[in-house]
Amino acid sequence: MGIFSKTDRFEFKVTGMDCGGCESKLTSAVSSLNGVKSVEASATNGTVVVLAKGQTAHAIVESILGAGFNVVM
Repeated sequence: MGIFSKTDRFEFKVTGMDCGGCESKLTSAVSSLNGVKSVEASATNGTVVVLAKGQTAHAIVESILGAGFNVVM
């Protein structure tokens, strides 16, 4: 992952996120991945938006699942 690598935007529909605590838990889990620049989790909308360099959608989904939430495909 170079300094000039492109930042990718990922958006996922997530179920099981009901409150601010859930948003924080999910944000923490995804933020721990290398290259993640920002995470915006919304329990109201049931979405997570991630800006990351050098990450894959698969790795982010695995992080979301590992935190105890489900991703709608």
